[in-house]
Amino acid sequence: MGGWFTVQGANLAGTTRVLVTGVRGKTGVPLAELLTARPRVEVRGGSSDPSTIHLADVRPTAFSWDEPSRWAAAAEGVDAVYVVRPDRADAPELIGALLAEIPAQARVVLLSERDPDHTGPDGWAPRAERAVQDSGRTWTILRPSWFMQVFTDPRFYRDSIVDTGEFPFPSGGAAVAWIDARDIAAVAERALLDEGHAGQVYELSGPESLSLPRTADLLSAAAGRPVSHREVTIAEAVVGTTGFERDLNVLTFERVRAGRFAEVTDTVERVTGQPARTLRVFLASTGPAVPSANR
Repeated sequence: MGGWFTVQGANLAGTTRVLVTGVRGKTGVPLAELLTARPRVEVRGGSSDPSTIHLADVRPTAFSWDEPSRWAAAAEGVDAVYVVRPDRADAPELIGALLAEIPAQARVVLLSERDPDHTGPDGWAPRAERAVQDSGRTWTILRPSWFMQVFTDPRFYRDSIVDTGEFPFPSGGAAVAWIDARDIAAVAERALLDEGHAGQVYELSGPESLSLPRTADLLSAAAGRPVSHREVTIAEAVVGTTGFERDLNVLTFERVRAGRFAEVTDTVERVTGQPARTLRVFLASTGPAVPSANR
């Protein structure tokens, strides 16, 4: 695909400015790396603490959902914005307010999630998407399945896998089409910079739908020791969370059990020209982050 900004004439032979919210996140880091590899692209890395951004060729930019007074400065003159939806009750209102601050010609890519019509109280997730669709900006929405990175992040399942050899997950027997966040970032990069993505809602998944026991087998092979899936109740899975976060987690697991995350799509390959990574490939490429008996 040709470059959208070149084709449309915006910033012709100049610089394309992209604001990436959540630049230190699972999709933000690989997206920033892809964007900076493009010629004449300036990446503004949004973070509540810009001093923590140490990505090559990324301009640290103050951005926090709790400080709307700073949004105008972060978004000034941008040609595109990558919006990582904040998982909080007021996300639809915050997203709408942010987009009101960006230039009218800027395009927007929203990181949403699978099956949003069944997510959150008061239609929270679809309202977040509508805030983008009704913004008057050119938009693309990404709806990915569960990130493979949950297996290598200590905030999720990594420590349980390493310490106990167990992967506790309330699947109800359903499968999950796990996706590498780097593949999500690759789709986002194309949607932000190339033509042909306006008004598209992309359902994203990895290339295979895996049962939880099969997922555990692949984790075992990567760890070099047995890892087993332990079926737990949703109530057990959300212990330690409260309020909106707990409600959101409960709904997510309910959708997993209903098979909403099992569908495999070819969207990653159609958009990027490269097949989505398998879980086996992901685990083989994560280096020291792969669960190991030698922690």
